[in-house]
Amino acid sequence: MKTILITGCSSGIGRHCALRLHELGYRVFATARKLADVQALADEGLESLQLDLDDSASIHAAVDQVLERTGGTLDVLFNNGAYGQPGAVEDLSRDVMRAQLETNVLGWLELTNRVLPVMRRQGGGRIVMNSSVLGLVALKYRGAYNCSKFALEGLTDTLRLELAGTNIHVSLIEPGPIESAFRKNAFAAFNANIDIERSAHRETYEAVVTRLANQEPGKEPAFTLTSEAVLKPLRHAIESRRPRARYYVTFPTHLMGLMRRILPNRLLDKLLIKSSD
Repeated sequence: MKTILITGCSSGIGRHCALRLHELGYRVFATARKLADVQALADEGLESLQLDLDDSASIHAAVDQVLERTGGTLDVLFNNGAYGQPGAVEDLSRDVMRAQLETNVLGWLELTNRVLPVMRRQGGGRIVMNSSVLGLVALKYRGAYNCSKFALEGLTDTLRLELAGTNIHVSLIEPGPIESAFRKNAFAAFNANIDIERSAHRETYEAVVTRLANQEPGKEPAFTLTSEAVLKPLRHAIESRRPRARYYVTFPTHLMGLMRRILPNRLLDKLLIKSSD
């Protein structure tokens, strides 16, 4: 039975993949930041642990618990826990940007580095990073999140090169819009950390807030898929003898990946600006 540690399992992709992999026979260690979410995962039959990506002690304690339960082995790490901080770049304070990178990049780095010696010792393993279409292209008012995912992509590519020949395979999954609590959490982060009244982007912000307030409940952007769309590439990344470096998920990711390769920057910028309006 393969063992897998998954972060960010309170909702969305993490929760769905944890439950489905458990059904498929994996021994899943599902983690979440809040104790209430950890208990909810346990109530659904998962081995659940608290893991706060902003807290080094929490990361090390969670890995220690997993290794104690498995006898010192771990087959797969699925780095998934993240959040989005909206706002124009000029409205992002150093502290707000630091918080975004702590969760979305540095916490993943520390957790990965804690697991790598285990995989080296056992002669192999799989590390899967859940990135985003915004790790391929940038969109307006997503600067903090864009930055975190671009950084993650570079870090992951480097790690893959450094681990060549070790039988530890590293893959990126790059979803576009997926049904989850991501947008709700991002809106909360926006309200908590962006000063609308003093911003040069005030009119744009107010229009977005009005649109979100009047949006029909459950209405998702075009091309949005369920979390099940991520399960298939995740399984390939952890089961295939030759996992891919990258897995595109959803039509927007395939489209953006293609446009980035073939279009000149000026034309690509025009299309990205239009798609953000």
